[in-house]
Amino acid sequence: MHHSEKDHGPSGVLLIDKSPDMTSHDVVAIARRALNTKKIGHCGTLDPMATGLLILVVGRATKIQDLLMGEDKEYEGTLTLGKSTSTQDREGEVIDEQPVGDLSEEQIRAVFDSYLGDFEQIPPMVSAIKMNGVPLYKLARKGQEVERKPRPVRVDGYEIHRIALPEIDFTVRCTKGFYVRTYVHDIGAKLGCGGHLSALRRTRSGKFTLERSVTIHDLKTMDRPGLLSRMLTLADVSLMRGV
Repeated sequence: MHHSEKDHGPSGVLLIDKSPDMTSHDVVAIARRALNTKKIGHCGTLDPMATGLLILVVGRATKIQDLLMGEDKEYEGTLTLGKSTSTQDREGEVIDEQPVGDLSEEQIRAVFDSYLGDFEQIPPMVSAIKMNGVPLYKLARKGQEVERKPRPVRVDGYEIHRIALPEIDFTVRCTKGFYVRTYVHDIGAKLGCGGHLSALRRTRSGKFTLERSVTIHDLKTMDRPGLLSRMLTLADVSLMRGV
């Protein structure tokens, strides 16, 4: 029996510019309603506080989810020095406070430079990684500290855009599975005063940027044909990725 495309529903990639204070799962639920299709997944979870690029795979594009998740990412963030938190970002409780002192740009750059290239990162306790089938954040809520295995990561480059202590605005380009909040936590610790991630925006994943993204407002208000027209087809995606 021959099924037309209509029976199978839409297929492709929809780039979303996520708003703050919502989970990646929330975005998928809104998109399911908007596109009236069940087969939707996302590539690379963004924490609720983070904004920016969330890749949704729709229909047959769910088959390339793993491929798209493996790509390098770029983030813009703000590091706030002097306060360390339980989650390494501003959602957590402050667990340590230190005076920031008079850090020079040279001192700050030297520490950022020490996290260039390949190194190992210990995932935060509050993360979605599973330990014996239980997500770490569930163990963290019970106050259990679990030994996490360091994972190999790579930073291909960074820029510092603004230093207005205690805040530092930066861009970082990194491999998949990289925790920007851990990067920031580690930099803060090395600077001697601690720090946490107070803002985060994903600006790129592989060849995908925010240029062709739709906002959550668009997702909630645009009609289905309008949204479908904003979707990248599988052909578009393979051309972009050059595979």
